[in-house]
Amino acid sequence: MATQILRKSKTLIQKNQLFLLGSVVNKSTFSPPTFQSGVNPFVKCHHVSLLVNNPASLFSFSRFESTKAEAQLNLQNYVSEDEDNNQGIDFPGGKVAFTSEMRFISDSDHKRVPCYRVLDDNGEIMKFSNYVEVNKEMAVKMYSNMVTLQTMDIIFYEVQRQGRISFYLTSAGEEAVNIASAAALAFDDIILPQYREPGVLLWRGFTLQQFADQCFGNTSDFGRGRQMPIHYGSNKHNYFTVSSPIATQLPQAVGAAYSLKMEGKSACAVTYCGDGSTSEGDFHAALNFAAVMEAPVIFICRNNGWAISTPVEEQFRSDGVVVKGQAYGIKSIRVDGNDALAVYSAVHTAREMAIREKRPVLIEALTYRVGHHSTSDDSTKYRPNDEIEYWKMARNPVNKFKRWVERNGWWSDKDEIEVRSSVRKQLLEAIKLAEKEQKPPLEDMFNDVYDQLPSNLKEQERQLRETISKHPKDYPSDVPL
Repeated sequence: MATQILRKSKTLIQKNQLFLLGSVVNKSTFSPPTFQSGVNPFVKCHHVSLLVNNPASLFSFSRFESTKAEAQLNLQNYVSEDEDNNQGIDFPGGKVAFTSEMRFISDSDHKRVPCYRVLDDNGEIMKFSNYVEVNKEMAVKMYSNMVTLQTMDIIFYEVQRQGRISFYLTSAGEEAVNIASAAALAFDDIILPQYREPGVLLWRGFTLQQFADQCFGNTSDFGRGRQMPIHYGSNKHNYFTVSSPIATQLPQAVGAAYSLKMEGKSACAVTYCGDGSTSEGDFHAALNFAAVMEAPVIFICRNNGWAISTPVEEQFRSDGVVVKGQAYGIKSIRVDGNDALAVYSAVHTAREMAIREKRPVLIEALTYRVGHHSTSDDSTKYRPNDEIEYWKMARNPVNKFKRWVERNGWWSDKDEIEVRSSVRKQLLEAIKLAEKEQKPPLEDMFNDVYDQLPSNLKEQERQLRETISKHPKDYPSDVPL
């Protein structure tokens, strides 16, 4: 059966067409990246392969209708030609074939899952690349936002070092994951971030003034100063508030996605995490939850090499993160996180897949955290400077995308000077205003949760005010009592 399907797929390729998600697409105008099958553990991910190269994927356009057929196809992949295919057991979840061979599943493949990319290190389109095309308007906006995010990180980091805000955390080296993924989504898609995705919120229209207000925790901050700096959130922009505990947003995203599915919305939930999050129980619970409930959610893991001071080789023994999705029955792909076009194409295709097929998708973006984990960290204590410099200069995602945009004639040195100068001026003005604005009053520490303040919170507020009256010099003078 699989041989017949493969023969038909080759015929489709010869006719210069392929069937994608239930519709005919001309491969000369659109060729999406291949996702590793969430069911067949023998399917490989090739960065220039079409979906029709994977016979199993032909059965997965509509998951509700295709699960049985896909399982039957994969059953054949497990059984060798000399085995009796009729020997098996109808176990709950699908038929399982018997074999006379005692064989343990390998702990890992000998070859690592390839990484999908579109642009080479010089910012040129790789030969035979299949990707979602980006027009001039989109490309210029993407690059401008990457520059804005880069500038924002530099200035806010300096502001923290001057003691004007208490904390900051940069996205240096991960600008492409931020901006390109955001550009590939629709505004109705719900975002549940970790803490290194301010670029997604920037793309959605969060202003530089709003970023500054949050970092300074003034009365214009949506969180009213209750959160640490960089813990952004906005109902208007469908962006859940950042939460410090690692991976808690992942199962929440599945619940949000399932809600969208039940309501019949043409949207998905998108959640981000780092490689360190995959060691948390919430990560595994979320993937299993999403697969079983067939929730339209995209998991984007920024595998940036380091979970604070823990390198990936000490984080997991498996081939990165992409194979973990397959273990839970989730279609997955590994993508070059420093290639904006590859990230855009993968997320764009994953979104269509999640919504049309009502299924989760896992994307592992290989990138690098160029900056320190946060302003509370000194990464030179646990990693060499030459490693940092290599990724900062030779593998810089902003520079790579800039070269591609310039090669298309869409960007000039004049544009570069104007944008960087304008962003810096706007940001310095926003910081000036945010710093001058009044802090929220003391009572805001206790309100906005209960309709009527419970007795335990009333007692806490009383004790706090009593302590302040005894030690007034130890309390910040710019916070109204």
